[in-house]
Amino acid sequence: MDGGLHRLGGDHHPRGEGARRKTNHYVTGRDGGRDIDLRLFAGQGMQLYGRLLDNDEARRVLVTADDLAANLGNADDTARRIRESIDEWIAAQGIDAPREPPYQPMWFPPPGQGAIPLDNLAAIIWAVGFHTDFSWIDLPAFDDKGYPRHRRGVSAEEGLHFLGLPWLWTWGSGRFEGVGEDAEYLAEHIAARLTAPAPQEARYAVR
Repeated sequence: MDGGLHRLGGDHHPRGEGARRKTNHYVTGRDGGRDIDLRLFAGQGMQLYGRLLDNDEARRVLVTADDLAANLGNADDTARRIRESIDEWIAAQGIDAPREPPYQPMWFPPPGQGAIPLDNLAAIIWAVGFHTDFSWIDLPAFDDKGYPRHRRGVSAEEGLHFLGLPWLWTWGSGRFEGVGEDAEYLAEHIAARLTAPAPQEARYAVR
């Protein structure tokens, strides 16, 4: 339940273009559904670190930044805003539902840079995500940040379309739950464009 916020098109979202710049929250449907709480995992023994900064070969450690507390705090703030928006929608609909107590973090990382001993590692799985690369498209179809200029996947350049991008149109655009709607919209748009009559050639009077 999100009160319809995540189905809003980009033109109507309260954050506008800013919605595309936000990371998404993570939940799981396992055991009836629950949040994925990294602080809880840390309290159970998982070791969390900040961003990787360097490989210190002399000390045989990976050096990490002192930004774990800030990153966890930002994630908590996002979760809080989502919960508040859901509670507001429930109240506006007059639904009688239990209200969850505010989240209370139970674990806080110690300050300072971290060091991960390499001798304790049997393998490293590098899973930092990826970013888009449109450099192979040689068209003026992108903004000053390199993001496609489009509306719901219809590019500013005639005949060029995009699909599957995060927040192409809604929160679900980059997921299986929403990409189908975007694909249907684009298919209808392309079909209409292909079946539209060609513009008539301009006729000039000969004098």
